[in-house]
Amino acid sequence: MLTISGGQVLSPEGGFERRDLAVADGRIAAAGSGGGEVLDASGLLVLPGIVDIHGDAFERQIMPRPGVHFPLDVALLDTDRQMAANGITTAYHAVTWSWEPGLRGRGTLVALMNALEALEGRLVVDTRLHLRIETYNLGAVDELCEWMGAGKVDLLAFNDHFEEIYEQCRDGEKIGKYAERAGLAHDAFLDLLEEVRKGAPEVPAAMRRVAAAAEAAGVVRLAHDEETLEDRSLYRSLGALISEFPEIVPVAREAAAAGEAVVFGAPNVLRGGSHAGCPGAADMVREGFCTVLASDYYYPALLLAPFRLAEQGILKLEEAWPLVSANPARAAGLADRGALVEGARADILLVDPSGPVPRPAAMLAGGRLLRFGIG
Repeated sequence: MLTISGGQVLSPEGGFERRDLAVADGRIAAAGSGGGEVLDASGLLVLPGIVDIHGDAFERQIMPRPGVHFPLDVALLDTDRQMAANGITTAYHAVTWSWEPGLRGRGTLVALMNALEALEGRLVVDTRLHLRIETYNLGAVDELCEWMGAGKVDLLAFNDHFEEIYEQCRDGEKIGKYAERAGLAHDAFLDLLEEVRKGAPEVPAAMRRVAAAAEAAGVVRLAHDEETLEDRSLYRSLGALISEFPEIVPVAREAAAAGEAVVFGAPNVLRGGSHAGCPGAADMVREGFCTVLASDYYYPALLLAPFRLAEQGILKLEEAWPLVSANPARAAGLADRGALVEGARADILLVDPSGPVPRPAAMLAGGRLLRFGIG
């Protein structure tokens, strides 16, 4: 038994209250049970652990510079420590399976899946697979459907970046980053683009098949980077009831009005806008068009974004925090976390709000305690 005492606890009903929080056997227990260790949380906020529904910053641990690779176990262990230090207790590694070889090809994906399996029990953060299937990757369909049936995929996102890449690669200067990522010479990458484009007529039927397999396996689906209302309608028909990083406001508005989860990047909040010219996340929160924040490419942003929203007067902290805890948990179908309620998984974050930047003082992930500076 562990009792967290003296902190300001975020109530599931909203608002903060000073009360004790007890943990036993990896779960939140009834307070006042007595016995065991006492963790003094005086002066700290006691918050549900962060659920990161989409993070791909781990790619920088795997390949910190173009063409420079590090072992996956080293990269994933380092990523795990970074996520934990920023209050993330559940993480979905967003891994793209593209028609491109290299970093986003099958080999990298399978190696990552194997590494995560081998590291089971050694990672602090409950780490899961968010598989982003490029819709033009027709050769992946059979295996992807098998994997979902076998329970190897936790979230599935539909990506369609082919035409964007195809158009950009007509510019000789822009082809470089894509060819380098794929590990191909420029001419070889251009040949690959032309070959992949031939499969365009088969894409709709292939994605319907993928969606049916996901439905049968109970896999939650998302749509990534939707550009039009037609995109939202299409992916809704495929069971993708999470709109992830919509590129125009009408898509976010439409999804929110339909009661669907809408994901924007926490770095977007911290930076005061999108680096890619997409809607500003803080504005979307203000309008009620954003229900979930994700780390995207920068893990520290998830802890800081709710505080920034509160500083800006957009939401109170107790209203902003569910954007990184209860809401992503609900969207991902995780009923056992996201709020500090009896019986929930003991994913708990203790934050020191003093100073220029809020910082984690300690956290529990599934009841496992990590201290970052309190006795």
